[in-house]
Amino acid sequence: MPTFAERLGAAFSEYGHLCVGIDPHEYLLAEWGLPVSAVGAHEFGLRVVEACVGRVGIVKPQVAFYERFGSIGYRVLEDVLKEARKAGLVVIADVKRGDLGSTIEAYGQAWLTPGAPLEADAMTISAFQGFGALRSPLEQAGRHGKGLFVLAATSNPEAMAVQTAIIQRETQAGKSVAGGLAQRAVNWNRTHAEGPIGNIGVVLGATVDFTDFGIDLASLAAEPATPILAPGFGYQGAQFADVKRLFGVAAASTVVTASRSILASGPSAIGDAIKRQADLLGEAIA
Repeated sequence: MPTFAERLGAAFSEYGHLCVGIDPHEYLLAEWGLPVSAVGAHEFGLRVVEACVGRVGIVKPQVAFYERFGSIGYRVLEDVLKEARKAGLVVIADVKRGDLGSTIEAYGQAWLTPGAPLEADAMTISAFQGFGALRSPLEQAGRHGKGLFVLAATSNPEAMAVQTAIIQRETQAGKSVAGGLAQRAVNWNRTHAEGPIGNIGVVLGATVDFTDFGIDLASLAAEPATPILAPGFGYQGAQFADVKRLFGVAAASTVVTASRSILASGPSAIGDAIKRQADLLGEAIA
C-alpha cells in the first residue's frame, strides 16, 4: 500500500492542494435543510464526500462536529471516513489529540491502525507535553504508512503567547515552541522519510506571521519536504492568491484547507464551489 506521503504527493499532482473540510456546523445543517443531529451530520458528510470525488484529492473531517452527538455521532463518522477512503480521497482526521504514554498510543491506534473503525490516512495531534511524547504515534505512522500533522503555529490569537515562548532546555534551546516543534518534525522526516515528502507534517495557520513564530519555511521545504496543513483560508481571512507569498518555498508541500467558504454554497452548488476554488488555488500555486 502507498504511504501517506505518497498518496499526498499523488493528490497534489492530480488534483492540486485544496483540502475540503467536512464541518457540519449547526447553522450549515440548517441551511442544507438537514436536522441538527447525527443523522443530519451523516447525510452532510456523505454529500460533501460525493461532491469532492473527481474535484479534489484531500478532505479533513472535523471530528468535534460528530463527537458532540455521542456514540451515534462516532458511528456515522465511521461511515463518512470509510466512504471517503473508499472513494480514493486522502482523509486527514482533525482530532487534535494529545497526551503521553499509553494514552497517546491508544489515540494513535484509534485513528492510524489499518482496519480500525475510525481509520484515517492522517490525524492532527498536539505536542504540548513535548515532541518526544509523540513517539508511539510517530512509530505507528511509520509502521502503517500513515501521517501526522503536529500543531505548531495555529491561527487563534490566544495561542501566540505559548507558541512564541522560547525553549530553555533540550536540543531546541533558543527556538520558539512553534519553531522547535516544526524543526523536530523536519528532523524526523530526514531520518525516516523514503521519498520527496515526509509522513510527518505541521499545522501552520495561514493568518500567522511565521517570522514572529520562529518558523523556518526553507527548512520545511527542503527534501524530504515536511508537509504543512494550512487552515485559515476563506472565512478566516487568508486568500488563495497569497499562498506563495505566505508559504514561500514551502507552498509546494502545503495542504490548503477551506471549509465554510465552500460548504456555505449548499448541497446543490457545492460541487461547483469546490471546482472553482480548486482552480483558483491551482492558479495561485502554479
